Amino acid sequence: MGPELQYQFAINRAAELQEEAATYRLARQARAERKASHQHSGHRRLRAAFGKLRTS
Repeated sequence: MGPELQYQFAINRAAELQEEAATYRLARQARAERKASHQHSGHRRLRAAFGKLRTS
């Protein structure tokens, strides 16, 4: 394989890896947002309050 072909292969592979990383970051951010929205839910706070009453 010639140096030009190796160079082009490396450039293409780097672009693919950057695209995969961007997709992964977006998915991770969406999971974090979903988790944060569930934590702000009133049901979770209510359940936590009853859990504290039960154990005391």
